[in-house]
Amino acid sequence: MSDDVVRGRARRLFSLGTLSTSVGGSYLWELVRRPFRSTSDAETSLLEAHIRNAQRLVEGSTELRGAFTKLVQMLSMRQDILPQEALDVLAAVRSSVPPMPFARVRTVLEDELGGAVEARFAAFDPVAVAAASLGQVHRATLPDGTLVAVKVQYPGIDRSVRQDVQNLKALIRIMTGIARDVLRQDVDTREVARELEARLQEELDYRREAANLDRFRALFADDAEVVVPHVHADYTTARVLTMDWMDGYPIEQIMGPGIDASLKDWAAMKFFRLFFRQLLEFGEMQTDPHPGNYLLTHHPHLVMLDFGSVCVLEPDVRRGYVRLARALAANDDGEIGAAGLALGFVRRDPTTFVRLMRLAAEPLMCDALFDPRDYDVVARATEALQIKLGSEPVQAPGHHVFISRALIGMDGYLRAFGTVRNWHRLFREILDDLPADSGSVDEGVAGLRESGGGEEPPG
Repeated sequence: MSDDVVRGRARRLFSLGTLSTSVGGSYLWELVRRPFRSTSDAETSLLEAHIRNAQRLVEGSTELRGAFTKLVQMLSMRQDILPQEALDVLAAVRSSVPPMPFARVRTVLEDELGGAVEARFAAFDPVAVAAASLGQVHRATLPDGTLVAVKVQYPGIDRSVRQDVQNLKALIRIMTGIARDVLRQDVDTREVARELEARLQEELDYRREAANLDRFRALFADDAEVVVPHVHADYTTARVLTMDWMDGYPIEQIMGPGIDASLKDWAAMKFFRLFFRQLLEFGEMQTDPHPGNYLLTHHPHLVMLDFGSVCVLEPDVRRGYVRLARALAANDDGEIGAAGLALGFVRRDPTTFVRLMRLAAEPLMCDALFDPRDYDVVARATEALQIKLGSEPVQAPGHHVFISRALIGMDGYLRAFGTVRNWHRLFREILDDLPADSGSVDEGVAGLRESGGGEEPPG
């Protein structure tokens, strides 16, 4: 398995070089043809090129795996680089890969935990229950009889991170060039590369994820319907994470036909409240919407399994989103624009931002029953692109990158559950329940304090 995960330097460089040439040539051809085509034809052709190149990245991640796959997943969060249709293609990169042989797992476990597997565990299933881009999960039993899930990182995966980030820079430069010329987005290539590397380094340190698990258990301590697994610190290191085993139904099973509608409605409203409570009250969010990160129990309870990708907002940023949320609920264009300026989405005229927010946040602003399945994402994305092309650019501040990923995930769940509700009124209830200190943001805004490490649970 390690040969598959950590390939030779020359081969990886060749593969990335071929990929960069294909992507770059595709965009160059679009730019050459653009002056000779109508605006409509040019935009359609460019969108098709974005989608083709996203597919090339997906295929490349299948070959290169490991850190590169994780980088492509992270790139799928960058709305400032590619349109939503291409990001949807990138988001299809899942971490499901063949598990590595148990002999390799045993080596990591014994190196990290300081003893033979048989001595540290009462039982350890050598067959992985799931495998992902950076590691895999096994079911085990501690000496006191506690059932646990043990996530083990692939050996050598950390050594390919810096190399893969360097190799990906050429692709990022190409994509950000298109973003500047066509999408009118101002993107700092070096900042994107630094952020990808920093997030990936954090995800490789399972101690960060363990700390996130402990913190979110405390944050949700007052909500009996949300369950966060307990971490076993004596069995957790930078490359091994051990937590209580959680039984339940994967969230995908609840979305299918034949499931009681009341259960779907409960799950939809729980996800809705969960998202906005994290954003507006805690200022800390689990930002990986992968369905494998959630289970539903009979009670019902919602189990949150993975905290490898966590966004922690500066207090002023959180208050800025509270201000924006209250402005949306009140249909106050002036406050929507002021919040957009303070949060860094625009620098001068907020008109474009207000128009985009009215387009994107209609379910939160409209005091009526709303069916998420009637929300035409593609049509709205096309309209949003037209607004961007004709107006002052709207920026994508760092905090928005993570929040948008979680928001897109929540939207996908609501559409899948098909719950018809007055989401505006539920939104207002959430705002009314916020602590009294959720005030307006000061002029200017900072950003992320830290994003937690770890990896999404393999789905």
